[in-house]
Amino acid sequence: MKADGTRRGELAGFLRSRRERLRPAMVGFPTGPRRRSRGLRREEVAVLAGVSPTWYTYLEQGREIRPSPDVLDRLAQALCLTEDERRYVHTLALGHVVDPRPLDDDVSADEVVRQVVARHEDSPYPVYASDWRSDVSAWNPAAAEWYDDWGALPREERNLLRWTLTSPRAKARLVDWESEARYQVARMRAESARRLDDQEFRRRVAELERLGGSFAQWWRERDVREARPRVRGFRHPRLGERSLLLVPTRMAESSVTLVFHTPVPGA
Repeated sequence: MKADGTRRGELAGFLRSRRERLRPAMVGFPTGPRRRSRGLRREEVAVLAGVSPTWYTYLEQGREIRPSPDVLDRLAQALCLTEDERRYVHTLALGHVVDPRPLDDDVSADEVVRQVVARHEDSPYPVYASDWRSDVSAWNPAAAEWYDDWGALPREERNLLRWTLTSPRAKARLVDWESEARYQVARMRAESARRLDDQEFRRRVAELERLGGSFAQWWRERDVREARPRVRGFRHPRLGERSLLLVPTRMAESSVTLVFHTPVPGA
């Protein structure tokens, strides 16, 4: 297929460019006046990666060969690739990234979340951050006004799903409480596909089942919903019934989602 040939050509060109930028001394090879190439030779990369020089030459020529994730990682190490570059190589060769590793960020994802929420300190509409567990980790004053005073709750109760299922205030604040509760359970069911072997996830499910209520029944129904923009109806303590559009934004390299609330367009 033409697309496969394009991918192989791009992979070949990228590997060649990374090889040519490396100086032999950087990876332990001798240098001298007789050396014509400033970068590494193909056979030197092959030695570092533990592959045959012929095989690596074919890879740089864009031939139709299929390197395994392990071989790609050995090449990434041999060529001193960053995690960004490693992911690029995986995507070109495999179509996806195997075992993504943390990126070298100047600012951590948690710090970015805190900064974003802080910039909405004076907004009349809620902004909050929650992770795959539905734990609420940051919120602006409006989120406390429209939902609950998260800061006054014990840390283990700062969980949107648990709050929706068990808090009397949730039933008072959410216009269609059952629909919202079912949505939260369906979100957790969708997340379960990514965490089937996660002991903490199973512990969370068991904990919610012990709390009683409708969770166990709805969990068995296996409804699934992914995060998406949606309208949520509120009973605001001062403004009465209002509907807001929720816009979830997943943070890159993080399980944290920022949820922004805005007036419903046209309402």
